[in-house]
Amino acid sequence: MDLSRCRCRLWRELVLLASLLARGILQASGQIYISPDSLTGLKGFRTILILENATEDAREYSWHRGTNGTADNFIVSYKPPSHSWQTGPMYSGRENVTKMGDLTIRRSELNDTGNYTMRVDTGNGTQTATGWLEVQDVEGKPDIWANASSLVEDMDSVAAICYTNATNVKWYVDYVQVSSNDRMTISPDLKTLVIHRVSRYDRTLHCAIESIPEILQRSEIISLTVNYGPDSVWLSTSPDIFKGVLSAKIGSQVMMECSATSKPSPRYQWIHNGSLLSFSEASVTLPSLTLEQTGRYRCVVGNPVTQLTMYREFQIQQQPQHIPVVNKGFYISGAKVVWLIVFTVLGGVYVCGILIYALVSHFSTRCLLPRVEGGVLAGDWVSRALPQEGKAKPGGEGTS
Repeated sequence: MDLSRCRCRLWRELVLLASLLARGILQASGQIYISPDSLTGLKGFRTILILENATEDAREYSWHRGTNGTADNFIVSYKPPSHSWQTGPMYSGRENVTKMGDLTIRRSELNDTGNYTMRVDTGNGTQTATGWLEVQDVEGKPDIWANASSLVEDMDSVAAICYTNATNVKWYVDYVQVSSNDRMTISPDLKTLVIHRVSRYDRTLHCAIESIPEILQRSEIISLTVNYGPDSVWLSTSPDIFKGVLSAKIGSQVMMECSATSKPSPRYQWIHNGSLLSFSEASVTLPSLTLEQTGRYRCVVGNPVTQLTMYREFQIQQQPQHIPVVNKGFYISGAKVVWLIVFTVLGGVYVCGILIYALVSHFSTRCLLPRVEGGVLAGDWVSRALPQEGKAKPGGEGTS
């Protein structure tokens, strides 16, 4: 067990308890005092010694360096009635008194550490308060180094080192705090950052330390140049291309333009029927198309840094002088629609009449023709089968 650590902790707790008790006693008695929370300053930052329990009828607030308020250690004072300030021999040009009686020290230095005494003149008497100011030194801003600043997207990596003795180092990429992930690795001591496969959005790098809570000290910013592309190539022409073919009349103007996203700006080349043309711009205009200028064209876009190349192809062909106009749709005028409906109805009625006539004729013929059964007409068989009236039945009997 570390007894020294326990004693140190106990001592701090006792000091804090004594400070709280003293503050409570001063508040209860109405005595002015310097807020203990304001008695800690940082080198290079503004320090404010806050006066508590100050009376509203104060005639003068005066601050002194040391444990007593003498003229020799007088710093600065403020008189509310006349709104005037006065400086003394201990004034360094960085001190001032607010209208509430607080002492402000701009760009605090280590030698500002020490006792400060406040005197308040109320007209009926003078109140004094003394406090010990501790100005602490903060670690300077860290240095940063990177092994490269010009990179190729998705191909190169960059490693950066933060030079500092602090242990709580934070890393920022494009001003956003980052941590280890699939694309970035931060060393266990937090002082090295490696970005694998840099992206075009990795524009800046810097590190920061937090030696004092909520106060960040940032390193210099390293700018990264990430080269990328060309991305997809876009082609625009006049007249427009349809299914890879640009039809234009001989003698007409033809405009062609390529575009692509790239860093640095891409280089353009135009190839006509396999031959490299002298054009090196993204846009090319043929003022008067000739027969020799027809054929296959290719726009080549290349990035000299990433060594990536993309292209688009199309065909320029001669448009016939007389092109028959073909309607893309089928249109019928109103009068034609009426005649078409009439002919359709009449044709349907005619066909239905023919079918009805044929059916009627068929069934009528079947009903009129006698049936032949066993070589004898059906009607004749009936007449034979029925006994004729007035004739004797077989066996010699007559009809009744």
